[in-house]
Order: sequence, then structure tokens, then C-alpha cells
Amino acid sequence: MLAFLDQLPLSYALIGAATLGLAPFFPEPHIVEKLRMLRAGTLKRPLDIFDLLLHLAPFLLLGAKLARMAMGGPA
Repeated sequence: MLAFLDQLPLSYALIGAATLGLAPFFPEPHIVEKLRMLRAGTLKRPLDIFDLLLHLAPFLLLGAKLARMAMGGPA
């Protein structure tokens, strides 16, 4: 897994977070909608949970890449 993070260009992780992570842009990103549902306790349908995970994945990947870079791993 660390080798994958080391080989992944930071620009790819940023583009993934900006596109899939925030899609659709209007009227509001799905990640915002799903996080509001999670906070309100209404995130119950399997499709909504999958949608949250799908839109959250690019941000988790970006966070892992940035953490790896901060710990001195290859850029």
C-alpha cells in the first residue's frame, strides 16, 4: 500500500478529490448532503452509505498521500 502511495502523483489525488469527491457541484456536493444525513442520523439506506463512501474515498486517499509525504516518504 505504501508503494502505491509513493507512486501516485499528488496531482492525481488532488484531481480525484476535486472531481469525484465533490461531484456533483450543483446544487450541493453529495459528500456535503451525505455528511448532513450522517449527522442527522438519517443515513440508513445502503445506497446512501455506499454513496458516502464513494465520495469520501478520494479525500481519504489524498489524506493518506499527504500524511505519507509529511512523514518523509517519497513525494
